[in-house]
Amino acid sequence: MPTAQAPALRRCRGAAAAVALAAVLACASGLAACEYEYDDGFSRPSPSQAATFTDAALPQDPGRNRPVIGAELDQWLVEVLPETQGQVFHTASGLLDAGEIRHETTTQLPSGTYALTLVCRSTRRVSFTIRDKESVLVDLSLRCGSPRVNVVQLAADAVLRVRIESLAPANFAYRVSRI
Repeated sequence: MPTAQAPALRRCRGAAAAVALAAVLACASGLAACEYEYDDGFSRPSPSQAATFTDAALPQDPGRNRPVIGAELDQWLVEVLPETQGQVFHTASGLLDAGEIRHETTTQLPSGTYALTLVCRSTRRVSFTIRDKESVLVDLSLRCGSPRVNVVQLAADAVLRVRIESLAPANFAYRVSRI
């Protein structure tokens, strides 16, 4: 007799599982349709109220990232390396030819915390690698256009070695200032 009740129990369990699955799917589809709205105090314009712009976008100046020399280089340096609050220990700038690698060193820097400001002007990225005697402090491929400031801590007096590389003609500038 136990064998006759086993199929009935299986059907009952199967029906219960089907009902449970249907309930889960109904809840899931109901939750998928839920949307939370709140009043943030800002009114949203309707599509008919939205402003339409008919002016064509002006293209960016293609010469904006081309390297410069002379007075233009001096003006660019004033724009991208403004005055700083800290004590400046080293500043350098220049022009790189395509594929050129420049190696420079700073003056002796006492231990402390420094801001390394790096900037370039080129149609391609410019790579900066700055190391002290023991390790690489900064290894950066910089997209030209805005300065990048890296903060480093020197545990002991050090001379920094700076390597600048570009695949296209580029202006570069960097400044080492104590924070």
